[in-house]
Amino acid sequence: MELSLIQKIVIYALPIIFAITVHEAAHGYAAKHFGDMTAYNAGRITLNPLKHIDPFGTILLPALTIMLGGILFGWAKPVPVDFGRLRNPKKDMLWVAAAGPASNFVMAIFWALVLKYSVLMPEAFIVPLALMAKAGVMINIVLMVLNLLPLPPLDGGRIAVSLLPHHLARPFAELERYGFIILIVLLFTGVLSKILMPLIGVVYGLISSLV
Repeated sequence: MELSLIQKIVIYALPIIFAITVHEAAHGYAAKHFGDMTAYNAGRITLNPLKHIDPFGTILLPALTIMLGGILFGWAKPVPVDFGRLRNPKKDMLWVAAAGPASNFVMAIFWALVLKYSVLMPEAFIVPLALMAKAGVMINIVLMVLNLLPLPPLDGGRIAVSLLPHHLARPFAELERYGFIILIVLLFTGVLSKILMPLIGVVYGLISSLV
């Protein structure tokens, strides 16, 4: 089924906004749980998407990648986390970082359930809801897998810093200043897609088996 641009926007808008909003709020909630109130004090532990949307990273770039048929790519405004304020900074960093991808995994399961039971809806809603649910599953899987790449400042990079011994964690964390540039290069050279696609397939298969 070939969709028009307007139809794609309508189908993808809600899942994308929902995915990035819950992802960022999850980071903030986890940080608060482990002792850092920075995100809470900044009003970022909220499901209000306006608090998390970055006009370019959340709207324009994902729209371009969807229109061009490439792998979904984008970002939201990062939730501020002061890792030094966590009760056990190096250990707790892992859980704060993992909260975002974990929320995407849960949301992918949610959308998979919506897809499964969309046939119970009135006939006029079945196809639009099924398409939105499919988009929701894939968006959340892509965001989960992408963010788990072991590259600072992605969540996977933070997890790696948390797990590495101190003498390795510090130089690895310094990669953060180049992380975004590395990611963009990987995206436009097609390497990122080759890395992500097999992992996306594995997670998609896992969710399919669960639902």
